[in-house]
Amino acid sequence: MKRTLIFVFWLCLFVAAACAPLPTISAPPVAAPTIFTPASSDAPPIAPAASDVSLPAAFGVKGSWYELYFTNPASPLASQKTGGADGPLVAAIDAARLSVDAAMYSLSLDSVRDALIRAHDRGVQVRAVMESDNLDRADPQKLIEAGIPILGDRREGLMHNKFVVIDNAEVWTGSMNYTDSGAYKDNNNLLRIHSVKAAEDYTTEFNEMFVDDKFGTDTVAATPNPRVTIDGIPLDIYFSPDDNVANNLLDLIHNANESIYFMAYSFTSDPLGEAIRARAAEGVTVKGVMDSGQIKSNIGTEFDPFRQAGLDVRRDGNAFGGLMHHKVIIIDEQIVIAGSYNFTSSAETRNDENLIVIYDPFIAAQFMTEFQRVFALGTP
Repeated sequence: MKRTLIFVFWLCLFVAAACAPLPTISAPPVAAPTIFTPASSDAPPIAPAASDVSLPAAFGVKGSWYELYFTNPASPLASQKTGGADGPLVAAIDAARLSVDAAMYSLSLDSVRDALIRAHDRGVQVRAVMESDNLDRADPQKLIEAGIPILGDRREGLMHNKFVVIDNAEVWTGSMNYTDSGAYKDNNNLLRIHSVKAAEDYTTEFNEMFVDDKFGTDTVAATPNPRVTIDGIPLDIYFSPDDNVANNLLDLIHNANESIYFMAYSFTSDPLGEAIRARAAEGVTVKGVMDSGQIKSNIGTEFDPFRQAGLDVRRDGNAFGGLMHHKVIIIDEQIVIAGSYNFTSSAETRNDENLIVIYDPFIAAQFMTEFQRVFALGTP
């Protein structure tokens, strides 16, 4: 009987324990996701990652919406006229399916000439406008013989553009003429932009010349997309003499806070020169490189006033028989000004030119690298 009572007692304790609620175990805290925000709303957008493009006779970088190339006259292959920045342009023309519109100051690169003829032969619409003074040369004549229509400007001012629009979807522009020296002897830049809106701007300008036969002072302001934004990066697109380019450049220079670096083939514009010197007097760092031949030949060159103001502006040191042909200004290492537009009165008032302003620190850094290469070879 005693044993039975003990058994019943322990059985009750076991049942009570089994029915008791389990102790609460708290889950470990989950960290909140990190949200990165710019330090201020004015911070510049950051471009997607880019990768180097390996070329034997040029420097290149490729991003999600652009490719950027700089000529390399020091390359051992430059003298052989192979492996340069014309290679990617030729590949793009070879990939064209619908149209190629080329505005060419001059043409002597066999690679570009042959690519245009191949495109024409496979049924792509190929059209060209050129500076009339260069139209009688061998390569333009071969395009005409192949059936490609070319219209010369037939004006006192220059058709000084160097741009190509492919399939209404991409633009190639910059300072590089499509010539042997432009691609292999001169210091130049070449920029590819994947953008339907940018292509619309350049096609509109091309048609103004090719279809409407309006060149130089006959042109009208009709750029459909003056500002294009790609992956958060703003680009301002200008054409002269219709878009009041100089005043827009002056605004950018006046707003420089820290630095102005420039590479200028020809620089004779007093307003631009005075604006740069004024910013230097206010403490903005100014450095530049100018083409030696143009310094000697230009009437009213800004080189002497820059030097007299104590600025570190140098004559170029291209030792390969070429020109320092860039037309570039880099502001605060954030903004790049580039294109065919020399810093001259003729570029502003008479010539057909194009200019692009890119607001991006990464692309600015690529131009700064080129500036440092060219500046290091310069002399006072």
